[in-house]
Amino acid sequence: MLNHRTRTAALLSGAATAAMLMAAPVLAAEPATLDEVIVTAQKRSQNLQEVPVSVAAITADQLANFAAGGADIRFLAARTPSLNAESSFGRTFPRFYIRGLGNTDFDLNASQPVSLVYDEVVLENPIMKGFPVFDVEQIEVLRGPQGTLFGRNTPAGIISVSSVKPSFETNGYGKVSYGRWNAIEAEGAVGGALIDNVLAARISLSHQRRDGYVDNDFTGEKDAMEGYEDTAGRVQFLYTPTERFTANLNGHFRSMNGTARVFRANIIKKGSNDLVSGFSPYHAYTDGQNTQDVNSRGANLNAQYDFDGITLTSITAYEYVDAFSRGDVDGGVAGKGPGVVPFSVESASKINGVDQFTQELRLASSNDGPLKWQTGLYYFNEKADFANLSYGASSSDVLKRTTVANSVQDNDTWAAFGQLSYAVTEQLTLTGGLRYTEDDKTLVRREVAYNSGNPVAGAVSRAKTSDERVSWDVAADYAFTDDVRGFVRVASGFRAPTIQPRSVNITTANSEKVMSYEAGVKSDLLGKRARVNLTGFYYEVKDQQFTAVGGVSNNNTLLNADKGIGKGFEADIELLPVENLLLTVGTSFNDTEIKDASLYVPACSGGCTVLDPIRTVAGSRQASINGNPFPQAPRWIFNTTARYGIPVGENDEVYAFTDWSYKSTANFFLYESAEFHSDARWIGGLRVGYAYDGGRFDLSAFVRNITDKRGLEGAIDFNNLTGFIIEPRTYGVTARMKF
Repeated sequence: MLNHRTRTAALLSGAATAAMLMAAPVLAAEPATLDEVIVTAQKRSQNLQEVPVSVAAITADQLANFAAGGADIRFLAARTPSLNAESSFGRTFPRFYIRGLGNTDFDLNASQPVSLVYDEVVLENPIMKGFPVFDVEQIEVLRGPQGTLFGRNTPAGIISVSSVKPSFETNGYGKVSYGRWNAIEAEGAVGGALIDNVLAARISLSHQRRDGYVDNDFTGEKDAMEGYEDTAGRVQFLYTPTERFTANLNGHFRSMNGTARVFRANIIKKGSNDLVSGFSPYHAYTDGQNTQDVNSRGANLNAQYDFDGITLTSITAYEYVDAFSRGDVDGGVAGKGPGVVPFSVESASKINGVDQFTQELRLASSNDGPLKWQTGLYYFNEKADFANLSYGASSSDVLKRTTVANSVQDNDTWAAFGQLSYAVTEQLTLTGGLRYTEDDKTLVRREVAYNSGNPVAGAVSRAKTSDERVSWDVAADYAFTDDVRGFVRVASGFRAPTIQPRSVNITTANSEKVMSYEAGVKSDLLGKRARVNLTGFYYEVKDQQFTAVGGVSNNNTLLNADKGIGKGFEADIELLPVENLLLTVGTSFNDTEIKDASLYVPACSGGCTVLDPIRTVAGSRQASINGNPFPQAPRWIFNTTARYGIPVGENDEVYAFTDWSYKSTANFFLYESAEFHSDARWIGGLRVGYAYDGGRFDLSAFVRNITDKRGLEGAIDFNNLTGFIIEPRTYGVTARMKF
């Protein structure tokens, strides 16, 4: 249910949009048209309307508003149809879900069925996926399996981030924001020619920091948590010695220090998912430490050589990350509350180092004929050295460690792929692709227990997985008119086998295989002042990988469900009724269901109300998850933006930009309960500003979570009714200059 303030804000926003639409015919003398959107969903630049894939593009202007106030990449949640994002770590380890398909696993070698690709390089480890978004040209969201061109671990889709590349014209920008809790965001870039028409460069920097705003009422420390300092940079060199050869060298880094996610014990009312009476987002009561550090660096070389009608592309990339995150998982103080905290749980996750190397070689046609093709080879190697640490006051170890479980995982993957696209007629184009992949993983886990301050050798466990798989897709695109096209697509994909070393008994999961069917219409209407794209889909997942999180302990357990199904639709709409008013509307419906009558998972032991059938095995309560929706999979997502500008003089403008997103309720875990799910909610933002000198200078004020909506984003279920929440309202001012 929407509260009064949220309903009022939504109604006012809707009324304002309706009023502007009704005024449009009167104001529209010579209406402008929507810009063409170019995407690289098929690894070549194409008009979005001509790609037989359900794709959404988020522009740099939209990103500047969504990320205002220093938001991390989770700002993508519900900003486009069928996309959700969340994290139990805070500003790193984002978990993405497309069409309901994702992974709630919180361990440091977790795989996800949504792949993040940054400047054409896949970032596989979940900590890498939290790299800040700055000086970005566009983000593309590719929905549905992308297993032919992008490979394994993409059965749900792709999020592709493209940074601004160097050019031979001098250009750049600078931006400074100041906001609530002494939040400072400084960002800028500058680039241009070093040698005319031969060598260009671009340097981009981002710095975000914020004071803590959560008091620790147990220790008495004010503003103890939710602060951070996050710095990232990128330098690029573009080398074009001849008309045929182009190379772009990209080096980047990140250094983040702050607090981890704040867990709060017993903040959920039993029998509902409401926050308890008197709850305040500005207070916590905890006896554990809360800290987080992330350091990453990487480089990639993207080189292209144009033969006559053929382009050879080589992308060589190296990525590295180390991280440490420690938190008080029980969310309170054992024996002291708040509420019942039966035992103390404090743990940390540590990445000693993840080294990732990737190499892609691709040959592609570059002529304008009816036949277009590409083929290539891909290699991926990752070595992940990580540890899970537990702490306890009874330990005499100097760091209060009780156990340390160190794991080393090696992952080797190679693939060969190809795609053909043929224009049968001027209206009909057929596309088909094929990929062969081999994936091998080995993991060794060593646990050390601390007794009387001395390390005691624990168990040594090993696991190995291997699979080889063919994925494919076929599509047909038909132009009914110059402005209306339809497509159908059948695509397969898979997520490679995974290993989970959270406990001594290592668990593994076999490959999950996805078969997807979709059909859509893409149209430019009203003289290219409106763009309406609609897609309907149905998919089946065989041997679906799930993670049973918590229940009776702070562990993850991998398992395969017999089958999962998903079906629904997406709609992406842009409208330019008058020159100075741009509207976007997106909505999606995702109906997901787990199909496995024999599959049970541990139910909560923290006092929740389980709604599924229960059985007891060896004293442990287990819940049947057959028929349940996928976790973190809201059925409905709705998003809208409106930007309206009022010209002042010849080159100045007063403008307002508002954006709203809606997510219906979603389960946090595989089982259903009255407590552990999010509520349906709207989240809105607003920016008002003055742009002058043709937009070279801009002063604005912004507010995010404008209604100060409060609610759960996630929970811990094995100890008590512990939860973590969405961020409170933030606001501030921004000054921007571009040249």
